[in-house]
Amino acid sequence: MENHLQTKDWGLGLKNEHLIIAGPCSAETPEQIEKVCQDMITANVIPDVFRAGIWKPRTRPGSFEGIGEDGLKWMEIVREKLHIPITTEVGNASHVESALKHGVDILWIGARTTVNPFAVQEIADALKGVDIPVMVKNPMNPDLELWRGALERLQAVGVNKLAAIHRGFSDAYDKKFRNKPNWSMPIHLKRLWKGMQVINDPSHIVGNRKGILETAQRAINFGLDGLMIETHHDPDNAWSDAKQQVTPQQLREILDQIDFKHPIQVEHPSEKLQDLRNAVDHLDDQLLDLLAERFSIIDQIGEHKRDNNLTVFQADRWKQVMESRTISGMEKNLSEKFMKELLYCIHEESVKRQEKKLRDNVSAKKSV
Repeated sequence: MENHLQTKDWGLGLKNEHLIIAGPCSAETPEQIEKVCQDMITANVIPDVFRAGIWKPRTRPGSFEGIGEDGLKWMEIVREKLHIPITTEVGNASHVESALKHGVDILWIGARTTVNPFAVQEIADALKGVDIPVMVKNPMNPDLELWRGALERLQAVGVNKLAAIHRGFSDAYDKKFRNKPNWSMPIHLKRLWKGMQVINDPSHIVGNRKGILETAQRAINFGLDGLMIETHHDPDNAWSDAKQQVTPQQLREILDQIDFKHPIQVEHPSEKLQDLRNAVDHLDDQLLDLLAERFSIIDQIGEHKRDNNLTVFQADRWKQVMESRTISGMEKNLSEKFMKELLYCIHEESVKRQEKKLRDNVSAKKSV
């Protein structure tokens, strides 16, 4: 699937190679918005797009749930001071109507909304015939199809200025991140949807300002297309997500330290890069040949187990293979995690092939 419009520009004059979106988690007061803008000017860090939450879906009632439509009026301060587009989150058709009425330039759909196809469809229907960019955050759970589905619902009604926002995934057992990054998900989305721009949100992934730089750099290293970083003039006293917001000066320092990578044009790689890729291609062919040979032997093992009335899964053998191959791989500078995932994948396919041999034998007996 392709995104045919210019996601890097969207007709808004966004010319930077990596899109930088910054601003407070929530719009709190007009004075706050003005102060954030002024501090951005002072720190010489004007983002490509200014963000501010107007409606905030909170986990429990009673916490600050956004200032509401009045906050949209304050966004004029951003236009007057910074002369850049503004973006805010919408969670239903009413939000869309209000945002459009106040001239919001870009909308985004939050993680708690992306998980609900009914809510996404309501927003999509409200945007039918409207020419506006929409960014979709990943759902809270690591469900790539749900993420794609939200983007597809928007495209189906004619919204073609699309981007995805990678803000991490809920994981009760991960203590390092507020939302586990699961980097394979945004990378896979870019593979599946050619031209899709994916913006990284390190603020929500890390959940504290100290880890933003490291996560942002990893996002750029993985080829993501920009960053959304929550920025507040007085983060410690912010009305929401205080721990993960940075000051404009801190934002400047973070951006100065990031080594922004250039995307490689597939049509024009350097001679050295092409030589290395050719070597990898050759090795991949060899790997596939070896896997095919291995599974041919696995098929023979399956036939032997079938003929001798043996079970497919042999726990002792599996334990021995897992332990010995993992150690061998680690000695060759392959990570333990990679080795275990690789061996699990190979073992799963091996079991399926052997089990098929047993099923085929049962079917053959029934047909006699």
